[in-house]
Amino acid sequence: MAIADAKSKGAVVGLVPTMGALHAGHVSLIDRARRECDFVVVSDFVNPTQFNNAEDLRTYPRTEEADCDKMSKAGVDVAFIPSVEEIYPEPDTRVFDLGAVAEVMEGAMRPGHFNGVAQIVSKLFALVEPDKAYFGEKDFQQIAVIRRMVELEGFKIDIVDCPILREADGLAMSSRNVRLDAAHRAIAPTIHKVLLSSVDYAKDHTVGETERYVTEAINATEGLETEYYQIVDALTMQAVDASAKPGDGMVGCVTVYCGGVRLIDNIKY
Repeated sequence: MAIADAKSKGAVVGLVPTMGALHAGHVSLIDRARRECDFVVVSDFVNPTQFNNAEDLRTYPRTEEADCDKMSKAGVDVAFIPSVEEIYPEPDTRVFDLGAVAEVMEGAMRPGHFNGVAQIVSKLFALVEPDKAYFGEKDFQQIAVIRRMVELEGFKIDIVDCPILREADGLAMSSRNVRLDAAHRAIAPTIHKVLLSSVDYAKDHTVGETERYVTEAINATEGLETEYYQIVDALTMQAVDASAKPGDGMVGCVTVYCGGVRLIDNIKY
């Protein structure tokens, strides 16, 4: 196997786990892995166990041919594109004790989602045995969950978090963006604009006031509906005192329905 051969020669192996529908954000993760590793593996797999909404799984974009082209141009050494049957020859019944980082925000809104993430990422880590694994900060809470899973399972893997890549108008790059119709694509950048404005607002207001400000400002745009906006400790993902001032070590995480498309974003204070 190419990965085993590379490791036998002392190569540093980097893994970029993706669910396909690759965009420039994914490519930025691959580019960083290329700079920091000798051998780069990219997985391309829409993982069914992390979807708690059957319709979301059905409509998740799948662009395998285009993905392979992007990976080839980015200099990926191995593209791992398994079938569901290969990854789950039998149901994965493992339940991970992910603790408090997985119980709030996305964990509360999408029951079972993070356990599914832990299932697939742990399988990929066991198969590839990378030295480093690369994840985008758009899924900020997910990174905390993966670090917890790594701790639980005893993997000796460096988890590398990479900055959000944005479109020119500020919208966080996401595979789901292709599902936005023209009208909703036009208003989606409002999410990031409001998050940016909240940094200045927060200088003179409390966490609770800032959370209300962001929620109301986003909802003021017809076609956008905030599911939650929460300012949390950047390491533990736990809520901070509503009467405190937003500041270092805090991140604001938001989920917004833009039409029927669920978008997530975040900002550091």
